[in-house]
Amino acid sequence: MKRGLYLLVALALSASFSLAQEKKVVVMVAGRPSHGPGDHEFNAGIKLLQKCLAENAKNIEVRPYFNGQWPSAEDLAKADSIVIYADGGGGHPAIQADRLKQLEKEMKRGCGYVCMHYAVEVPKDKGGAEFLNWLGGYFETHWSVNPHWEAKITDLPKHEISNGVKPFQSLDEWYFHMRFRLEMKGVTPILTDLPPEGTMKRGDGPHSGNPAVRASMAKKERQHLAWAVEREDGGRGFGFTGGHYHKGWANDSQRKLILNAILWSAKAPVPADGVPSVVTADDMKANLDDKPKKK
Repeated sequence: MKRGLYLLVALALSASFSLAQEKKVVVMVAGRPSHGPGDHEFNAGIKLLQKCLAENAKNIEVRPYFNGQWPSAEDLAKADSIVIYADGGGGHPAIQADRLKQLEKEMKRGCGYVCMHYAVEVPKDKGGAEFLNWLGGYFETHWSVNPHWEAKITDLPKHEISNGVKPFQSLDEWYFHMRFRLEMKGVTPILTDLPPEGTMKRGDGPHSGNPAVRASMAKKERQHLAWAVEREDGGRGFGFTGGHYHKGWANDSQRKLILNAILWSAKAPVPADGVPSVVTADDMKANLDDKPKKK
């Protein structure tokens, strides 16, 4: 009798341990406060996504870092995916000190990689080659542009990241004409639209315009605003150019797309109808950075 009871307890503990082992670790990095109220709310955005995952994706364990803090070597080594939502360019957290080498080590073992909004931009000569490999594409200055415009997503590809995501439209600082891998090797466009002509009204500059993007727009070539890549090292990457406005996370389709992408990047199964989540007005107001009001 006792032996049978011990066996049942052992089986239960074994099953519990197995379930724990199946959890995917997602390290999420939020950048320092940036821009005005409601813009580049990296801390609040990461906390909101963390809340949605905690409530609706029990197979995910989130390890968050805020205000530009960089993850510990231990957490990086355990990560199934690393998510960065922060300012980019020369101030990108991933290119400081020896962090590209740290990330390269994790990418080589097949760790996932997700960058959102400004975090898809790094200098061409410092991070460009790595991001092209890890993410499948990135914002390259004097090639890509960053206008504010309303994207209208009317169709989505058949992909786990698109599970349950409905067509939507959203006003954001949608970057486009990204620098992608040659012949889009391994890359699947997820969000695509044709920007309006008004996005080309600015003069040429590192972020505003250049002959290549003007030629592409003249041909009415649709532009990719979010994409996924399956890498040769077995890892997965996802780039999302939106996320300038915090209010965008109230959009159910946008939020579901990102939650799905995080699971996919960590090689966790994505529900057929996508990751469900509900956010309230109070949720949207929570954890906003203390910033001076716009004049």
